[in-house]
Amino acid sequence: MKLSWRELGRVLLILVCVTSTFACAKKNIPSQPGFGPGGGGESGSGMGSRGGPGGLDEARWRELGINSEPEKREFLQKAEKFENTDVYFDYDSYVLSEPAKKILDDKIQFLKRYPAVKVSIEGHCDERGTNEYNLALGERRANSALQYLANSGVNQQKLGVVSYGEERPIASGHDEASMAKNRRDHFTLNY
Repeated sequence: MKLSWRELGRVLLILVCVTSTFACAKKNIPSQPGFGPGGGGESGSGMGSRGGPGGLDEARWRELGINSEPEKREFLQKAEKFENTDVYFDYDSYVLSEPAKKILDDKIQFLKRYPAVKVSIEGHCDERGTNEYNLALGERRANSALQYLANSGVNQQKLGVVSYGEERPIASGHDEASMAKNRRDHFTLNY
């Protein structure tokens, strides 16, 4: 059976369409056990699932080394600041800037004060680049923060990474200012 050039062109076009459909499929890098959404670990994860001082039972507060109401309030205030302070990156980079290191130094102090908490480090990217590239870049960004924390004496067993690539932007614009907000590491506490 001989194909004409026209028929061969149609077959090739169909193959290109099918291949590109599979190539554009979204891929997720699973979080490490005990970290991130659905990662298991301790009872609940992050501030959002607790809601406030009454969200933990007394035994869990004691495991965290917190015994009084003022200590609980202090912990929750510091935990909120910890989770709401992200580290930002330059375009197409996973190198920690001096301001990023300063933020991580503050996080180190928190983690040394409360060594029982776990941290999920989420790597994020702006919308430029392929999904695969951005997932890999997000993972490198999260690993940069993990290495910095571990090199500063934080127990690496309490740290996990997950990459969301460009899938979870916090700024929806397509301008440079919006994209700069999306090039970040976000930190979620699990306790």
